[in-house]
Amino acid sequence: MIQDIGVPISGINLVLGDPSMISSADGEMLVALKPMHKPTAGYVRALRRDLAKSFPGTTFFFLPADISSQVLSFGQSAPIDVRITGPSNNDQANIAIARDLAKRLAAVPGAVDVHLAQVTDTPELLVDVDRTLSQQVGLTQRDVTNNMLVSLSSTSQTAPNFWLDPKSGVQYTVAVQTPQWRVDSIEALGSIPLTAGAAALPPPSGATMMQPQLLANVATISPQLGPTNLTHYNIARSFDVLVGVDGTDLGAVATPVQRIVDATQRALPRGSTISVQGQAENMTASFRGLGIGIAFAVVLVYLLMVVNFQSWLEPFVILMALPGTLAGIVWMLFLSRTTLSVPALMGTLMSVGVATANSILIVTFAAQKMRRHLDARVAALEAGRTRIRPVIMTAVAMVLGMLPMSLGLGDGGESNAPLGRAVIGGLLLATLSTLFFVPVMFSVLQGRKKVEVPS
Repeated sequence: MIQDIGVPISGINLVLGDPSMISSADGEMLVALKPMHKPTAGYVRALRRDLAKSFPGTTFFFLPADISSQVLSFGQSAPIDVRITGPSNNDQANIAIARDLAKRLAAVPGAVDVHLAQVTDTPELLVDVDRTLSQQVGLTQRDVTNNMLVSLSSTSQTAPNFWLDPKSGVQYTVAVQTPQWRVDSIEALGSIPLTAGAAALPPPSGATMMQPQLLANVATISPQLGPTNLTHYNIARSFDVLVGVDGTDLGAVATPVQRIVDATQRALPRGSTISVQGQAENMTASFRGLGIGIAFAVVLVYLLMVVNFQSWLEPFVILMALPGTLAGIVWMLFLSRTTLSVPALMGTLMSVGVATANSILIVTFAAQKMRRHLDARVAALEAGRTRIRPVIMTAVAMVLGMLPMSLGLGDGGESNAPLGRAVIGGLLLATLSTLFFVPVMFSVLQGRKKVEVPS
């Protein structure tokens, strides 16, 4: 386990690090699981319970554990991000709405780690410089700022200096800074010495000569509350309520969250907007796209078969295997307690393709038998009896190939398990539907008549 407490001083490390850590009061723990471990969700659930019990009053939340969720979350620490944006005049109203929204979202079943991404009330010190007084002693606002920055954050922030070791050739940063343990009170902060820069203007006539001053001589220091981090979306100030999901699927939480967001829309001040971002938005777009893709694939396959068979009826009979395929997918996902996901929809596409191919074998053979002066019923029985071996062989080969994936074994195996389960469930019922239901529909729709072939 790797622990990282606080924000690194370097700006480069801050950019490349975790964006959820915003101050020295934040910490991050990275837990590496051993090989052949149990599902990650169980460990996360146990840590969430134990940490909250051991450290009451502390906010804990868990980042996405797998790389797929991290990519889909776009750097956010939760799959659902309710974002409120608006002008700076609405900041106080937006903060109040965001806090109330976080309390309401925390009551949604399955929602966990609900928190506001922005820390709005952090104790801070306001240094109010008297510009007239500072000008009289030859100091500008920039001089005061630079002296405070050097004293509190070292010279590496304003004028980086390096020392090159002649033996090893390694460069080391040389920084001058007031020891942090000495700046432990407002009085100690006010004793920071101030000197004028090289570009400072001379003091006005009649004023004393330019001499080093203390910060308390030219500025007033007062405690107050202020934001620790500021975020913007399209220039406007934003507030994000992050919602995690545990014990259920993302859609079961995203639906009530969207209802609460729609109800909150009416309470927003003029100029502010609210929207749901993160994986919930991507999930809706992906499901919509895959649903349209499946429907378009079925229509396209039907039209292609119409051209090949020169008939509108026979391709329709072939597609009679698809209801059984979809029913098998739904039952397998239900029995295995697997939620509907993008991998499951990809498995649906694969099952539809294999089921259609097997159904083509049955219908094509039956149509050939009808052309030999057999009626539809006899042709359908002959097709089912003759084509049972290739249909079963195709289905068994596909099921056995997807069986290891459906078990979700190995590291990250649970991510692709829905694809294998959808394929297995779809082919099991699709095979029965192809061998029994499709011949029945062929005989019913074709009618009990013979097809006369002209000489």
